Amino acid sequence: MKEDFSMFSKRKDMDAKDYYLSEDGFIVFTEAYHLKRGYCCKSACKHCPYDFKKFEKVRRKD
Repeated sequence: MKEDFSMFSKRKDMDAKDYYLSEDGFIVFTEAYHLKRGYCCKSACKHCPYDFKKFEKVRRKD
């Protein structure tokens, strides 16, 4: 039976290579899923192929 994750993703054709469940029961999207999606959501995902760093400090020029 395929699980329904439509509340988390607009993609309806997700397969087993697109996600896994963590030990805590969270859905973790894989790098393959992110590449299929085609853009960075800027949520600092664990397997982000776009190198987004949420807590990266930005130096300001004053």
